[in-house]
Amino acid sequence: MSSCRDCFEKDIQIYDLTQKIERLQKIIQSLKIKQKSGAFGSSTPSSKIPIKENTKNSKSNKNGGGKKGHKGHGRKKISEETADIVEYLHYDEDLCPICNSELEKKGYQDRTVIDSENKKPQKRLYKCEKKRCKKCKKIFQKKPKVLDKGLYGNNLVAEACIMHYFHGIPIGRIEAIFGKNISSGSLFQVFHRIAKILKPSIDYLIIDYRNSHIKHADETGWRTDGNSGYAWIFCSDSTTIFQFKNTRSSRVAKSILGEETLDGFLVVDRYGGYNKIKCKIQYCYAHLLRLIKDLGKEFDNTEIQSFVSNMTYYLSEAMHLRNLKTTDDDYYKKAKEIKKEIIKLIEYPYKHFGIQNIQGIFSKSKDRLYHWVYDRKVPPDNNTAERELRPTVIARKVSFGSQSENGAKTRSIIMSYLRTASKRIRGRPLEEWFKEVLDKIAENPNIDCYELLKSEI
Repeated sequence: MSSCRDCFEKDIQIYDLTQKIERLQKIIQSLKIKQKSGAFGSSTPSSKIPIKENTKNSKSNKNGGGKKGHKGHGRKKISEETADIVEYLHYDEDLCPICNSELEKKGYQDRTVIDSENKKPQKRLYKCEKKRCKKCKKIFQKKPKVLDKGLYGNNLVAEACIMHYFHGIPIGRIEAIFGKNISSGSLFQVFHRIAKILKPSIDYLIIDYRNSHIKHADETGWRTDGNSGYAWIFCSDSTTIFQFKNTRSSRVAKSILGEETLDGFLVVDRYGGYNKIKCKIQYCYAHLLRLIKDLGKEFDNTEIQSFVSNMTYYLSEAMHLRNLKTTDDDYYKKAKEIKKEIIKLIEYPYKHFGIQNIQGIFSKSKDRLYHWVYDRKVPPDNNTAERELRPTVIARKVSFGSQSENGAKTRSIIMSYLRTASKRIRGRPLEEWFKEVLDKIAENPNIDCYELLKSEI
């Protein structure tokens, strides 16, 4: 009997060791998969996926811009012979607005501008009439609707802004479209000036975002001046705010969402940077679904495959439910049924440690997983933020990020303004609307640009 008992104990030891070896082999396999596809499996951003094991580190210390001592090229004047269009701007007033005396004509002041029509640059020469007051000797002049000291017309600037910051077209490609009369350096100077004018409106957009019932937030990799950083997006149905920072710290989220308790719901993934935000949080089911599917890819186990199949079905049903054309009563009834089935799977005594890990995530986050069940306006996924972030991801692939900190700040301001405008201004092309915004700014540099987002110009 003792011999049989020894054999039985050895069989138990062999079984335990076999299970341990199998578990370690799966862990090794999982690490190999992560080494190839990135640290976050199928959720890994494309910028974080290793391309080659022997890829050399980029020269992050290489600064953009011209070298010291480089001589710039001055602006060339356009004569009447070389201009495509010559336009005379007459000063209509005959009396001095200061002393009410008669104005005398003092000829014309030339103003050269490169503008565009149907993406074709045109050299414009404005002949701006000047008049002088006979009494106070002050000079008054008719000015074109062009940004002060700007080389490019508002139509061209509006088109370039939309192409670069809204559609993500690289600045080099924009140069090729507009031709040799356009330079990237001059365009960026205009963009920086526009960003300074639009900057005060961002504070109001932050307030609008905080007051939204449903708020979304997400982040992805973005390089600035060769250094790794992040592109953050905070968006709602009517507002979008971008932040390009060198950190993924929670202070970026706090700077937008604030320190006070907010009404409504914040939809995010499980990144810990949002944990300190004082708002009800709804976790994204799409991210959890990827995590569960990764588990199914790593382990060819009957128990795991059954769990993955069932969880995939109910999480997908939850995400699709909101898009169905059903009454509120039918929605909430179906939502509660789905929640009940998910909880059953989470509470079932599965033995595999991989399933137990997923169960632990759901059990610890009960207060962040089921807001969609009781409020139909709350989405169980963060697809809104991911869709809005996608053009930035594409721009990252073709432009490799921002060349400077100033460029990143300009990008965040202009992108926030244009993305918000695309949601609020309906029934007309964005280029046409933004051109009129620039016209308003040319007439009054101190204009409240936020007010222009409220209604049609």
